Amino acid sequence: MDLSGRIVLVTGASSGIGRDTAVLLSELGARLVLTGRDPARLDDTLAELAGRGHSVEPFDLRTADGIPGWVRTIASKTGPLGGLVHCAGVHSHRPLRILDAEKFEEVQRINVTASMMLAKGFRQKGCCTAGASIVLLSSVAGLVGQPGIAAYAASKAAVSGLTRCLAVELAAERIRVNCIAPAMVKTEMAEHLFRSLTAEQVISIELEHPLGIGRPRDVANAAAFLLSDAARWITGSILVVDGGFTAR
Repeated sequence: MDLSGRIVLVTGASSGIGRDTAVLLSELGARLVLTGRDPARLDDTLAELAGRGHSVEPFDLRTADGIPGWVRTIASKTGPLGGLVHCAGVHSHRPLRILDAEKFEEVQRINVTASMMLAKGFRQKGCCTAGASIVLLSSVAGLVGQPGIAAYAASKAAVSGLTRCLAVELAAERIRVNCIAPAMVKTEMAEHLFRSLTAEQVISIELEHPLGIGRPRDVANAAAFLLSDAARWITGSILVVDGGFTAR
């Protein structure tokens, strides 16, 4: 699990799973490149990192066509990247009766298109090292049906399919590609959701997770494993980290 000397780009590093992932990877010896849309919050994450040599590169992943050039610019500053963890994404709770094409496509652009373009940028000559690892974030929402989240669930199912295809395509370039499918995790986003629910609804969600609601560090641990040489023979996998949610 030692990541000493490895340079890792973490998206969505300003909060939640992205922040915890960055902190853990720094504790394992990696040099971090943190990205997100809020420079001040990225600086807050930077202050929590262990070790030296980390950097902040704010970027709006909605400008998808610019991602490969941006990744090339980062690699020119830091040297080839040894890993990518794509934690940035959006959730959408919108029943079909009010879901329109514009909102549906917006969710796909952020959750799916950005994933694909990050991989495209990462694999460019000089941008990554041999044996590098890409970790994408899917969700159990892409594995089981739930009402009101069609746009989000479709995007996360697409990330899982994208992972498998990229794993096969990039294996010849010695790049591993895997993704993590978490269930409910105690992030700011989840806390915002809970505030909009009744106490009974919150209890119902908790009961759906036999091991309880997860923590960002639970997902970060999985990301660190998939990045490390301990997972050198793993690619194209969908690692479910859900406290037993899909086992019910």
